[in-house]
Amino acid sequence: MKQKSKDKTAKSRLRLLHQYYNYTGFYTFVWEAVKKALPYIVAIVIAIFTVNHFFNINAALVRLTEILPSYGVLSFFFVSETLLGLVPPEIFIAWAGKMYSPWFYLSVLAILSYGGGLLSYWMGRSITKMPSVHNYLEVKMEKQLKNSKKWGGFLIMVGAVLPLPFSIACIAAGIIEFPFKNVILYGSLRFIRFAIYGLIIFNVL
Repeated sequence: MKQKSKDKTAKSRLRLLHQYYNYTGFYTFVWEAVKKALPYIVAIVIAIFTVNHFFNINAALVRLTEILPSYGVLSFFFVSETLLGLVPPEIFIAWAGKMYSPWFYLSVLAILSYGGGLLSYWMGRSITKMPSVHNYLEVKMEKQLKNSKKWGGFLIMVGAVLPLPFSIACIAAGIIEFPFKNVILYGSLRFIRFAIYGLIIFNVL
């Protein structure tokens, strides 16, 4: 009986959450954002596949981790995680797994990734100080900006946990001027992702 009661409570909460998101226009907002971003995502994916067809990007990155000293690999990773974060962190986690102290290097990678995301946030804030961008956001994107601020935490959590560029999520949070203290809080989920990936990759290596 208790289990059934718990299941009903969970379903009720999910139903209320669904109703809230539906009422506030969250689903519409996400769909419109995806539609607008889709052409750019497709273009980036096609460009990556095209380059990778003639030049093995992953192999080159793996080779880079082999020839660079540890501080060079960590520096390259930090720059990558700050500027769009398009290089998969898994490559660097695999590199950490081959070091003499895997969990130490994994911790450093997680801190650098988190720090790079926070720096990306301020890059986004800097972009909004450009007069043309500021006017565009305040006039043409006023409604979208209001909705974005409402669900900025969700945006950060998705970027922190899922295999999506964390840097891009943080730049977006900076552009919509999402509170920095919340970015610090939600972005800390990044450490959980690295811990999970470390457990998986280290056990495979």
